[in-house]
Parts: sequence; C-alpha cells; structure tokens
Amino acid sequence: MWWRRGSSEASGPVTDSPLRRWVGGALIGAALVGLVTALVAVLHLSLPPRGLLVLYLLAVLPVAIRWGAGPAALVSGLSVATFVLVIAPPQSEGPALVAFAVFVATAVVVDRLAAGLRRGARRSRELADEASALRRVAMLAAQEAPATELFEGVSREVGLICDADIAGLERYEPGAAAAVVIGGWSRVPQRLPIGTRFTLDGISVARDVLRTGGPIRVADYTSSDGALATEARELGIRSSIGCPVIVDRHLWGAIVVSSRRTKPFPADTEARILRFTELVAIAVTNAEARAEVRRNADEQAALRRVATLAARGGADPSPVFRAVADHVGGLLGADCTSVLRFESDGTATYLAVDGWRDTQRRRPGARWHPETPSVIERVLRTGRSARLDFAGPGQPPRPSPSLDGEDITSTVASPIVVESRLWGSIGVAARSGPLPPDTEERLVAFTEVVATAIANTESRAQLAASRARVIAAADATRRRVERDLHDGAQQRLVSLALELRNVQAEVPEELPGLSVDLGRLAADVTTVLDELRELSRGIHPAILSEGGLGPALRTLARRSPVPVDLTVRLDHRYGDAVEVAAYYVASEALTNTVKHADATHAELVVEEHDGELRLMVRDDGVGGAAAAGGTGLTGLYDRVEALGGTILVSSPAGDGTRIEVALPLAPP
Repeated sequence: MWWRRGSSEASGPVTDSPLRRWVGGALIGAALVGLVTALVAVLHLSLPPRGLLVLYLLAVLPVAIRWGAGPAALVSGLSVATFVLVIAPPQSEGPALVAFAVFVATAVVVDRLAAGLRRGARRSRELADEASALRRVAMLAAQEAPATELFEGVSREVGLICDADIAGLERYEPGAAAAVVIGGWSRVPQRLPIGTRFTLDGISVARDVLRTGGPIRVADYTSSDGALATEARELGIRSSIGCPVIVDRHLWGAIVVSSRRTKPFPADTEARILRFTELVAIAVTNAEARAEVRRNADEQAALRRVATLAARGGADPSPVFRAVADHVGGLLGADCTSVLRFESDGTATYLAVDGWRDTQRRRPGARWHPETPSVIERVLRTGRSARLDFAGPGQPPRPSPSLDGEDITSTVASPIVVESRLWGSIGVAARSGPLPPDTEERLVAFTEVVATAIANTESRAQLAASRARVIAAADATRRRVERDLHDGAQQRLVSLALELRNVQAEVPEELPGLSVDLGRLAADVTTVLDELRELSRGIHPAILSEGGLGPALRTLARRSPVPVDLTVRLDHRYGDAVEVAAYYVASEALTNTVKHADATHAELVVEEHDGELRLMVRDDGVGGAAAAGGTGLTGLYDRVEALGGTILVSSPAGDGTRIEVALPLAPP
C-alpha cells in the first residue's frame, strides 16, 4: 500500500534457524570438550572424579548460554562419554551418570537465565532504540521541518522500530472517500509514491482504521479482495498493522506497517506505533496552526492590497477585479478564478479571470448564460454562496458543458452584493479534489471588498456626474446671461448712446450748456456699455462659443497687463465643458498673476496629448498661492475634478506659480 521502487535499508539481526543452532552448538561444544580433555591429559591433573567432571561442566555452560539447553544437553552427553572413555578411573560409570543429569539440569537452568537476560537486554535495546527514534521525530517536529521530511522520517523510524519491510503514513481526504500517501519507507525495492491517492474499497488497513477508529491488524491477504490486497499478494506482503492518527479529536490519518515474513508482528507492535502517532498528531497540529497563521497573514495581505486599490477609487474598478482574480486562487487552493457581473437579461459578463484553459470563452467582456447545474446559476437564482463537488455524494456526476476540457472537480461561488442588490459573483474552481470546506466563508471577504470598490466607484461617478451637471447648468446660465446682456441691455445702451449723440447734434448753438451735458451723458452711457461688455466677457466670453478655445485664449493673452507667451497646439474644437474649464483655468490663473503675483512675465501652453487636453500656466512672480487664500483656486479644483480631470498647483514662495491641468477628452 505504500510501496514504490526506491532505496532500501539493511535488515535487522537474523535469528538462527534450529538446525544452525544445533550444529553450531555441537561443534563449539565438541571443541570445548576436546580442549578440556587435552588440558587434563597434558597437565596430568590428579583430581577426584567429581573435580574432573566440574572441568567438563565448564564446556557445557557456554553452549547453554549461547545456543540453548538442547545443544548443551548434547554436549553434556559428549562430555560425560569422553570423561568415561578417556579420563575416568575404573568404576566411574555411576558418578558419570549422575554428572550427566547434573549437566543437563544445569544447562536448562543456565539456558533459562540466559534467555531472560537476552530478553531483558533486547527489550532494553528496543526501548533505547524507540526512545532515540521518538527523540529524532520530536526534533524534526520541533525544528519545524518540511512536512514531507517529517512524514518520511516518521515512516522510516516506525518501520525500523517494528522490524517491518514497508511503512507508510496516509492522510484521509475530506469526506473519507479516499486516502493519500504522505510519507513512506521500505526495505524492499517498492513502495507507493508520495501523493498517491487510493479509494478505500475492499480489504484495506486504512479503511478498517477509519471504520473502527482504532488499531487494526491484517494477518493474511490470501483470501482478501480489492486492488490493494491483490497488489499486496503480488509483492509478497503477508501481514499489516495500522494505527490511527488523531488530530484535535478527529481521525486525521493512519500509520501502516507491513511485513513479508510469515512470523507475525509482536503483540506490542500497536502500542509502539501509537507512541509515534501521538508525536505525529502534535506535529500536525503545530504545522497546521503555523500554516493557518501563514494563510491568514497571506489572506490579510492580499485583502489589504485589494482594499488599497479599492480605496484609491477612480472611474474604472477593473484593477480591483484583476487583483482579486490574481490573489484568490492561490489563497484558497483553487486552480481557476473568475469575477463576473450579472446583467439584466440573465447573462453574466466576465470582468477578470485567472487559470482557465479556455481564455477565449472567458475573456474579460465576454458574456455567458449560466447553465444548470453551475454555482453561478445558483448564486444568480438564490443570492447565496454555492458549491458543487462533481461526482461526490449527492452531487452531479459531471460538470456543465461550459467546463468541458477544464477537468474541474470542485467549484464554489459567492455573490457580490452592492447596496442590497445582487451585482455579480466571484467563482473559484479546482482540478484535484474538493475545495477546502471554508472556501465559501473566506471568499466572502473578497466579495465584500469588491462590493465596496464598486459602490465607491458608483458613488464617485454619481458625485462627478452631479458636479458636472451643476457646473454645466451654471455655464448655461452664464451663457444665457451673457446672451441676454448682449441682445438686451447692451443693445439698448448702444441705442441710447446713439440717440443722445443725435439729440446733441440737433441742440441749437445758443444752448451750448445743454450740448455739453448731452455729450457728457452720451459718454457716460458709452462707459457703462464698455463696463457691461467687460462684465459680459467675465460671465462667458462670446468668442469662446463662436471661435473656440484657441481664439479665446489668444484674446485673453492679448488683453493681459502682464506679457504672456502663448503656445496653442489644438487641431479642432472640443466639448463645451472642456473648453469652458480650460478657459476659466487660464483666465483665473492670469488674473491671479496680475493681482497677486507681482510678475513680469507669464507663459500659457495648451495642447492635446494622449487623449487629454493639457494646459499649463506659469509666471515668475512671488509664489505662495494657496487654494484657501481667496485666489479662486478652489473653484478651479471643483470644475476640473467634476470633469474627471486633474489639477496640480506648485507655488513655492519666491519662485513663481505653476498650474498644470489635464482634462480627459472622452466622457469619464
């Protein structure tokens, strides 16, 4: 279940077979008996029979300790026979038989004592090895090692401690329909690659651990069904043990060990594995907590970036849509993202997309009629978030036709609600497994930012339109007043002045005083007419309406008391609002130059550039102009910004004043 071709490790100590144990013990025992016999013969030891038999007992004890009571009994017989035939004095058969019984009994006792000591030593080694393995795993967890390194380390340590042939760590997918291999180790040349996903059907340790919630032991795969059991038999796997990994009181995964040997795992194997599962659970909890912190930090950073774009405003919120499409997929573990606007005819318009293969169908500006089933159709119909995990329990077996060729397995969408009306949606899709359970909740944060951006854009557009209407109405009023003055009061004053001159011409010569008075009245009327004409130009210059911006600015520059260098690069007429705004910026700037700047020279440049009408007025005066200083700049700001333009005033003290204006030529 956890095998793939890869590196293997040396096996642990191999236990002697019975035949090797008997042969080895007999040979060593015979050598020891021969050695004792040679010593007695060479040294001519004059000991009583019992003393000599004790020497032969020394040949039996090492065999009993190392090879057990059976080979020691065989060596005991050999020792007594050698003693009787070679060394023993006459009539020693009786003591020899007693000695044989003593030898065998001693061998059994020594064998039991040695076995106990070996078991104790082996258990001590096992405990020491287990403690070292646990310490190594704990160090990996404490050092915040990468998850793959941690899980591989756990698999290796568990496999070695349990003397297994294969060990692996598996994680259950949401819904527990399948498990994924996340760590593995093997003595044999095969194990499943990391990331392998398998369904929990047939005989499976992972399935049974999931079903019972406790340790599971499979003693034999001979008669088991299922793909995993078949593969286990092909690889010679005879038995397996699986233990659950519990994280935050939820079954998170399982550690599974397998053996190719006929000898079953020791009875305490489950308990030993469970000690590792506790460490794994702690490491997973810590890793998930760190991942959650990082995820939240990344999400908050992305939200701040998108919110910053939304706060900057502007007539076009498309940068916000693009930023959402760019950030959401990676944060939510999705492969594809789309931001859509719902239209009144039931269609949806793509505003921004990311990760889709069919970029032509989903290009920004393209329309699409939401199909059934689809999460967008559900959002449009219900106004609430929706999810579809294809081929899952209770879900449709395949995606809608619009997702053909995309290999989508899971989709989620959340509505964008602007001032209580359903405006659009943000959708995400995944190609490998279901999206995380909290996707809908996390997606809402981005829909709220987008809704805020849209509301701000619409509010700004409405405010700009309102300001533009106010200014347009004021300009229309000014033009009407100028026209009324020109066609009404000015014409009547001209007629009155002419009549006075005519009357003056008809006054008799004998009434010179009357003629002087009439001439003075005619002159006063002419002065009033000139003042009225000047006032009319201030209200709205007729030449602006009749000749356009260029001639109006030339007249303005020519009449300025301060010399003006005028540069006009205009090819045609522009909208009334643009021409009026540019004219009044120039007029107000030159008026301030005359009244406040104490300047000797001014420069006026107007041109069309990159879809904007740009105007610059500069003087060499004292500077220090401010919008709050009663210089009329506040009105200029309002007029320019109402048209979606920009105005920049630079007026350092003692270094003149520079005003730059950019007016969009297309409607904002």
